[in-house]
Amino acid sequence: MSGDLAIRNVRILGGPTVDLVIRGGRIAAIGVGLAAPGIPALDGKGRLLLPGLVESHTHLDKTLWGLPWRPNSAGPTLKDYIENERRILREVTVPIARRAGGLLEACIARGTLHFRSHIDIDPEFGLAHVEAMLALRERYRDIAEMQFVVFPQTGLLIRPGTAALMEEAIKLGVETVGGLDPAGIDRDPIRHLETVFGLAGKYGRGVDIHLHDREESGVWQIERIADFTAAAGLKGKVMVSHAYCLGQVPRARIEALAQRLADLEISLMTSAPADTEIPPATWLREIGVNICCGSDGIRDAWSPFGNGDMLERAMLLAYRLDWSKDEMLAAALATVTDNGARALGLHDYGIAVGHEANLVLVEAETIGDAVVRRPAERTVIARGKVVAKDGKFIDSRL
Repeated sequence: MSGDLAIRNVRILGGPTVDLVIRGGRIAAIGVGLAAPGIPALDGKGRLLLPGLVESHTHLDKTLWGLPWRPNSAGPTLKDYIENERRILREVTVPIARRAGGLLEACIARGTLHFRSHIDIDPEFGLAHVEAMLALRERYRDIAEMQFVVFPQTGLLIRPGTAALMEEAIKLGVETVGGLDPAGIDRDPIRHLETVFGLAGKYGRGVDIHLHDREESGVWQIERIADFTAAAGLKGKVMVSHAYCLGQVPRARIEALAQRLADLEISLMTSAPADTEIPPATWLREIGVNICCGSDGIRDAWSPFGNGDMLERAMLLAYRLDWSKDEMLAAALATVTDNGARALGLHDYGIAVGHEANLVLVEAETIGDAVVRRPAERTVIARGKVVAKDGKFIDSRL
């Protein structure tokens, strides 16, 4: 049967050595010396076994992956970056399917099997990016789990027709309603949030808002996002991405807000950027705020950096926060595993009987070793099938 596999001699998250039996793409048993007659076997050789990694925030539709090197030509402001990106994407003739597909396979090869990707939409190109990404999801549906966010990169209110296009994208199957700097870009934060949460409520969707606005302006907007979340009954279905402002004000200013984020299960996503403050993740996680990680743009018009390796992203966060103890390195791994799964509302996530067998074998001694060293020696298993080995994607559908 497709998706049947016995995995011998592995250490789940660094625990004692066990075997797994997978049937029909799901974990049927975990134990020592399990019998599994008649199905293929894979010797884990004592390697570390992790759940499939989670990419909580990226922009696959905008990548320049696989194209010749292009120097970063953006100006200094957020609006400069947006305009520069629009100019570059107008010039690119390689279709999204090839660019995003190549990047997706590279991410899978590094162990990521669950994705949330934002999809640009505006009146200039209509639903073209949405349609391309929906087709890409269908192409890889047996290997990767992909969620999409309809994202008004050039503004929602300031670009007439964008809200209507977002609604059409939701009707086509996009799961989450996106927003962008309600004050800084749209200059009308309440109406922006009314539009975003109105669409989410109308179609039973979640919300994910990019928030770059800084200091007091950003904090005030997160307070309003919490208000709208509570009023719409969207507990556990809202994410604020970036939220630099939480690291730019005194802790006393955000203590009450942080508790609201925990109570409303509003997740925070950080890419651990080098150029600005980030939310105080050490303290926030202690009070129960869910912190997850994403790559953001990967090799695109915003930045030439990024390779889709979520173990590397966990390392970057740990390095930024000086999470050097083993328990904190495990917390860093959680931002690209369990916390990401929680933020995305994933079901059957993790290494447990009955769950889908989405797994990564890593040549590492411990979780800390895996995060710090990011070994290239990995075997990636999607629903019981080996789909990558040592950094090379294997198309299990062939």
